Amino acid sequence: MRRRLVISYLLLMVLVLLALETPLAATLATRETERVRADRLADATRFASLAGPALRGGGPGPLDAELAVYDDLYGIGAAVVDRDRRTVTASVSWQFDTGAGAALDTALAGQQFSGPDSVWPWVDGPLVVAVPINDGGEVLGAVVTATPAGKVRRTVTAWWLLLAGMGLLAVLACVSTAFGLAGWVLRPVTELDAVTHEIAEGHRTARVRPRLGPPELRRLAASFNNMADVVSDVMDRQRAFVAHASHQLRNPLTALRLRVEELGPSLADADGRAEHQLALEETDRLATVLDALLTLARAEREENQRVTVDATGIAASRVAAWLPLARHRSVTLRLDTTGTPAYARTVPTAIDQALDALIDNAVKFSGAGGEVTVTVRAADDGTAIQVRDTGPGMTASQLDQATERFWRAPDVQNVDGAGLGLTIVAVLVDASDGRLTMRQGEPRGLVAELWFPAPDETADLGDAPVDAAGVTDPAPARA
Repeated sequence: MRRRLVISYLLLMVLVLLALETPLAATLATRETERVRADRLADATRFASLAGPALRGGGPGPLDAELAVYDDLYGIGAAVVDRDRRTVTASVSWQFDTGAGAALDTALAGQQFSGPDSVWPWVDGPLVVAVPINDGGEVLGAVVTATPAGKVRRTVTAWWLLLAGMGLLAVLACVSTAFGLAGWVLRPVTELDAVTHEIAEGHRTARVRPRLGPPELRRLAASFNNMADVVSDVMDRQRAFVAHASHQLRNPLTALRLRVEELGPSLADADGRAEHQLALEETDRLATVLDALLTLARAEREENQRVTVDATGIAASRVAAWLPLARHRSVTLRLDTTGTPAYARTVPTAIDQALDALIDNAVKFSGAGGEVTVTVRAADDGTAIQVRDTGPGMTASQLDQATERFWRAPDVQNVDGAGLGLTIVAVLVDASDGRLTMRQGEPRGLVAELWFPAPDETADLGDAPVDAAGVTDPAPARA
């Protein structure tokens, strides 16, 4: 947009310069031509006054010497022609051409002639002046001079170059002023664009400075900041509500489960005991949903904090924690790493919770005899963590919906789960400025890959203390 504004200002300036300088350039060329023409007419008129007696006497008289001296001093060719168009006398540099013929015809008709009207830098040819020689009203002949126009063209060119230089300086000043003006006008828009991207990336505290640019854009910046404050407050209230509701519902839900569980011994028939067991399972499922909502709310609140962690150590810890369940379900769970630390910069517990959700899904859907492999490696100036299983996988349309809240594939509706696991993974990865990609495995299964950026300074990580969870030097990230 700035380029368009500058181009519009520049185009307007160029049009103004053309409108002003084009007539001025023509006027300068005409003025310089008129100055030289006036001098030549005066000289030709003097020669005509001397040529009258000479033509009446039948010879050039002293005019021959006058023309020779004139040609020698000024380099201007001149000739005296009688009424029969015969050359009576001429200077050394005189040459008869088409322009002189037209001038001679006008002079023999009793009128002065001078041409061209203006000398232009790109037009060759002399400046021709012809004056009739009169005696008592009778035209006896004419004096014709041909002035080389090179000096006039150079003078006109110099004036035009001066005008072009002044125009160029004006254009440069216009460009400089236009860039400054466009920058002043568009600075709030530029900052608004940058702040919008920052907010979209999760930095909800970013705001536009309201004292930039014209008053209209200042009001726009202030309105945007107010809108961002309101949206941020609404989001905080929403997350706080989810967290508080999830937390507060756990206690009555626990009490409800205990009361339902105590009803079990009083149920005599088999149908009652079956319904009792279903009620307990639904209570457990509701507790799982509340725990997932609480985890999601906490993950979204921690989006601006960063810590440096060892992804290899965390992956080894989580694989070890899930091994008993994997063995119980006859699933092979293995870890594939180089054994060296792989550091990543994430929000707290992002890798822990993401791996828990991904390994839980992989073990759950692989089935007996399945295999789940967790791989940690360095990639793209960061750390990539891959969880590959041999389960049924997902279709392309299911992969697009997998991170939506409470979404579950139609064929797994009866499998335990709340539909929030991958949503939590996506929120944690996004808050860590990382990436979550999922694709179909070959020949079957699902491949989920996490990527997290490397720390800003890895040189000092070798001496940094690492705790049991693989976390080092916790520090807030840049807002």
